Amino acid sequence: MRSLQALESPPLLFAPRIIRAKAVLTMDDDERLVEAFLIVDSTILFVGNVEDCKRESERLFGRMAEVLDFGDSCIVPGFIDAHAHPLMYGQMMTWVDCGPDKAKNIPEIIELLTEQASKIPAGLPIRGYGYEQRNLAEKRHPTRHELDRVATDREVYLMNASGHGGVVNSYLLDLNGITRETPNPGGGEFFRDEHGELTGELSDAACNILTGLEGVKIGHHGPNFHLADEPEEHVRQLAAAQEDFLSHGVTTVGDAQVTRRELDTYLRLAEANQLKNRFSMYLLSHLLDEVIELGLHGQFGNSRLSFAGIKFYADGTLGGWTAYFPDGYVGDPCRTGQLYHEPEKYQEMIVRAHKNFIQTATHAQSPDAIEMVVSAIESALRERPDVDARHRIEHCGLPTPNQIERMAASGIYPVNQTQHYYNWGEGVEDAIGTPGERFNPLGEYERAGVPITISSDAPVAKPRPLEAIQVASDRITRNGNKLGDDNLCISVASALRATTIGAARALGREFEIGSIEIGKKADFAILTRNPLATEISNISGISVLQTWVDGICQYTNSEVS
Repeated sequence: MRSLQALESPPLLFAPRIIRAKAVLTMDDDERLVEAFLIVDSTILFVGNVEDCKRESERLFGRMAEVLDFGDSCIVPGFIDAHAHPLMYGQMMTWVDCGPDKAKNIPEIIELLTEQASKIPAGLPIRGYGYEQRNLAEKRHPTRHELDRVATDREVYLMNASGHGGVVNSYLLDLNGITRETPNPGGGEFFRDEHGELTGELSDAACNILTGLEGVKIGHHGPNFHLADEPEEHVRQLAAAQEDFLSHGVTTVGDAQVTRRELDTYLRLAEANQLKNRFSMYLLSHLLDEVIELGLHGQFGNSRLSFAGIKFYADGTLGGWTAYFPDGYVGDPCRTGQLYHEPEKYQEMIVRAHKNFIQTATHAQSPDAIEMVVSAIESALRERPDVDARHRIEHCGLPTPNQIERMAASGIYPVNQTQHYYNWGEGVEDAIGTPGERFNPLGEYERAGVPITISSDAPVAKPRPLEAIQVASDRITRNGNKLGDDNLCISVASALRATTIGAARALGREFEIGSIEIGKKADFAILTRNPLATEISNISGISVLQTWVDGICQYTNSEVS
């Protein structure tokens, strides 16, 4: 069995420790099931059985290792959430939850927001999140006039579950000079009723009005959810999000939309020595010129905070009906969604990024948007061949079979979110009809040899990797319906790979995280049960006992003995 050789090294921070459990799922190339591994400080030095770990400790250090025995539990590599929005998630923890568990109709949403208005000082904005219009009794978005009942003298903003927009009150429209004559911005829309009057609904690039005069502006490069609070409050929000990730076994997060707001908050948390997770940052594409000018590429940074690539947007969201369907939605033929960029301009940006060795990660949902992305990547690869560029397509909801084959040939990594179809899979069918059953066709990816990565997109879904694994394996929605056929499912083992070593590869970090192997970081989660030996319908009920990062326990579940 392989091991590290004894080398001269600085004094150890911790004595050698052996981590033991009934089942240790290594997720290495052989997907071994073992009972123990030896760690020293932040590094795994040996993997095998307890006795062999003891002998290796004596050989390397001349002393016995302490054995930490976790009994009948199961240990897996730390989960990796390759696409999430941590600061946005933490910020929304301070907003009003208007999701389906809290409000079934628009009057209940108004009641929740009005209650919040009575609790906070005058002048402060009132913000809610989580509604999905098709889950409401009215089957529609609230209007600005309904939000005006909450307040007319300050901002009221209700974010849609998709995160790509929502509804604002009349005050915010008036404050920004938005009238029925205001043209829609490129890549966004101020929605109007049949009489041409503003409804208060806005999407994608139109969300730039939410950040105020001094806030982050991103043009038509994505939905602007970078709403400003005081920097100290942002630090508290990110810290709260970090604790939630850790409580569900997540040790590494790919931040899929970083602006100066997020970077400033990460640096403040790092200066306070409070970065407990690992974060890989994808800077938004409005910063592409600056990134190229600085010469950033690859994993620049350290093991806790690093630059990973550039985030782009091709189209909008299926949840908000802003993904690009030029022939209109079945549920509303007048809606087509939109592209953020003309195909030629988008291709130019992808080619520039690729020439500068920058990994790209593009949000695309509809077949037309995915075609724009795949074609641009193919063009970039023709100009500079690279068999391991690992360009990503975020969400990649409805690719055609031909596009899947081309993704495999170009080494493209789709980064999917199975909790999206758990939460609102029926809504995709309502939007585009029967083709919506194929939403996130993981089984098709696997058979074509396309690498699979599963993430949460938090706060669109909560970072619950065990729930994501369950849904990937059965495609049962929260309403108990099955979305599509069994051939769209993947096995539990494949889903576990997609949240560990597969996700590490999507981030370009498989050399240090994603599996329990010699030389890798000691990042792992201790579970109450083995997901590979659990009925699929019960996997989401498995609890996380502890989460370790760099050989240090960063979370302990006080509710489970």
